[in-house]
Amino acid sequence: MPTQPPLSLIPYRPATDGPLLRTWVTTRAELMTWAGPSFSWPLDEAQLTAYAAEPDRRIWTALSPTGEPVGHVSLSGTRLGRVLIAPGARAHGLGSALVSRAVELCFDELRLPEITLGVWAHNTAALRIYEKLGFRTQQVIKDVEQVDGTPWSAVQMRLPAPDRSQ
Repeated sequence: MPTQPPLSLIPYRPATDGPLLRTWVTTRAELMTWAGPSFSWPLDEAQLTAYAAEPDRRIWTALSPTGEPVGHVSLSGTRLGRVLIAPGARAHGLGSALVSRAVELCFDELRLPEITLGVWAHNTAALRIYEKLGFRTQQVIKDVEQVDGTPWSAVQMRLPAPDRSQ
């Protein structure tokens, strides 16, 4: 298995990263997959400005080793979310690298006691990443949203902090 490319996380820059995000989310279903029902279609600058101003939210842009923005992730309290890889960078292990780096930051730098997240049940690629990193399902909420006439179920997951006493 090839090694994952290293990514760095930098604070979200609304002026440059917001317009980029809007090019990465091009359909109503992609918006729901990325952010759940918290945004409305079409994604616009006003919504992203409000998102960036949420007082308890930390937002990062993932950069490739060459400095190219290739992903996005945020944290609200202990809840990781809004994980997104740029369309042109998908299928190269960056999703796993992004979530791994975010988990590392949450536990090693922010010293969180746990990380929680929600993911759509049909998003099997994301589920595999989270499970591989040790996240475990806490609850499945059946048919919580309807998208284009199809019911979507949500999987709530949790990862406790590693034992720091060693």
